[in-house]
Amino acid sequence: MSVTTEAGLPGPRIALFEHALRLHRQHPDAALPRAGEPYPDDERHRSRPSYRRARDQRLHGADVAVILDEHFSRPGAQPSELVGAFRDVHVPIHRNDHIVAAALRADRQRVRQTGRWLVRHSTDRNAATVGLTLLSADSAEGDIPLIQTIGLLSHHFGPLAAEALQRRGGGAEALRWLGERVAGWGRVYVVEALCRQGAASSRAWLLRHACDGDYLNGYFAGKVATAAHLHEAITDAEADDELIDHTGRLLRTLADCGGMGMTLEHYPPAPVVLAAHAAHLARQEPTANRYIDAAMIADCLVARPANRCGCTAEQRDRIVQQYLAVLEQPDWRDAVRAGLGPTSDFFAWFTNHVATRLRLAAS
Repeated sequence: MSVTTEAGLPGPRIALFEHALRLHRQHPDAALPRAGEPYPDDERHRSRPSYRRARDQRLHGADVAVILDEHFSRPGAQPSELVGAFRDVHVPIHRNDHIVAAALRADRQRVRQTGRWLVRHSTDRNAATVGLTLLSADSAEGDIPLIQTIGLLSHHFGPLAAEALQRRGGGAEALRWLGERVAGWGRVYVVEALCRQGAASSRAWLLRHACDGDYLNGYFAGKVATAAHLHEAITDAEADDELIDHTGRLLRTLADCGGMGMTLEHYPPAPVVLAAHAAHLARQEPTANRYIDAAMIADCLVARPANRCGCTAEQRDRIVQQYLAVLEQPDWRDAVRAGLGPTSDFFAWFTNHVATRLRLAAS
């Protein structure tokens, strides 16, 4: 593994890119544990003196642009000269107009080379973030693997990685690859980028894999349902199990994500999608996850006025009865007991609250 030493700092430091690559080799098909945190520069990052951000958010990134303008004004300046240059300034982790403008003012090839070098070799997250911002202003497809790898450190680099990938040919496929390997906020950034791109090439993935059950799914569940035309997919009589199960996760999220994103109340096809999901559920094999999702959806429908669920009272009551007709079947009750275990904390909470309110004999 390569290491670099920054001027004025003791000892070698692993580049953040190398850190991400090493963890990815250990977990090639899953999200990195804790999104790769702590980073190699964590101790130094926490111990550095706090910097003062400009009160006017419109000025955020302007001091970074000044540093870049000075650097690119010198024809012979090397990317390595920027090591440590951004350590004491505020570097935004989202696309920033000041930094992008500095990139557009400079020679395109130099900007591309500088961005690549900073992303691949920086041992400080601020410098790596500036490098990724420079690449987000470009569209070279050859940089996709580099961007994907640093994007695995998704809590910090996810926003700019998603921005950079969606600008490139092949970006949808690259985003789906990254989406399979990030969680938490990183997943939010990737899924939202796929929805912004238009769901044509990613519709199947969005309809089956976008939601992983994390509460942060609430920020994008409505966007997925809308962009991927969920109402058309779930009302198809040939809907597959992956689609039906993911629809359950989407509906459970939409039912209880007020303050984060779109809820059932503001999702016009809600009655149609709810009824279709309940109808498909009745033809599926019973599992604990399917039982829990359906019960949580029904519980939210019962707990709120019908209009808050996007339904009339008649529609809401009919849909709840559809769900209950499935959940009250003995084989479904057996499935949830076997899947959760009657001694688990979640099972105790579920039976004492959700099952009790719905009058389900789950325990």
